[in-house]
Amino acid sequence: MPEQARLKAVGYIRVSTLDQEDSGLGLDAQRDAIQGEVSRRGWELVNVFTDTASGRSLSRRPGLEEALAMLECGAAAALVVSKLDRLSRSTKDFATLMERAQRRGWAPVVLDLGVDTTTPAGELVASVMVSVAQWERRAISQRTKEALAAKRAQGTKLGRPRQLPEATRKRVLHMRRSGMTLRAIADRLNRDGTRTAQGGRMWYASTVTKIVHSAQTP
Repeated sequence: MPEQARLKAVGYIRVSTLDQEDSGLGLDAQRDAIQGEVSRRGWELVNVFTDTASGRSLSRRPGLEEALAMLECGAAAALVVSKLDRLSRSTKDFATLMERAQRRGWAPVVLDLGVDTTTPAGELVASVMVSVAQWERRAISQRTKEALAAKRAQGTKLGRPRQLPEATRKRVLHMRRSGMTLRAIADRLNRDGTRTAQGGRMWYASTVTKIVHSAQTP
């Protein structure tokens, strides 16, 4: 196969604890599996990215973000992982990632699952998983809507109880009535170290908007 025709791939490996990262447990096995498969297919492995993170979510993973950035700028065409749980333990998150891959033109390859959208069979498996995840999301949404409707019919007041101190709420509304912009209000609260309703330290214009709108809602 001519060098210019070789498919470029990036690998992704993950461990879930700092101890594993320090000792290398699991990393070498994942890397060897990826390198072996890429070599067998005649592809070019341009990089292998590593994270130490929980498998429950795709967020807060700098290694994965770097891999996706390389794929989506066209520097590589396939993301190879040795096992599905190294990428995600959530079917929904994995289906979302596959939908993203389909839209942006790169291929996820999960060795233990047989998901490989560079082949017709692997693309079929991926399509089925995406369809099931979409159905699951719609079913959950419908059940949630029905449950909320039933609670409203029973007179149950929905929504989280207000946790923002009344004094802070009144101060926000006073600043808004005095003509301050939402961004300016957020900046003032940040400078003063005012806590948000959830106890956080960072205010945003969107946070202030919710307070203003809640005051306008009967």
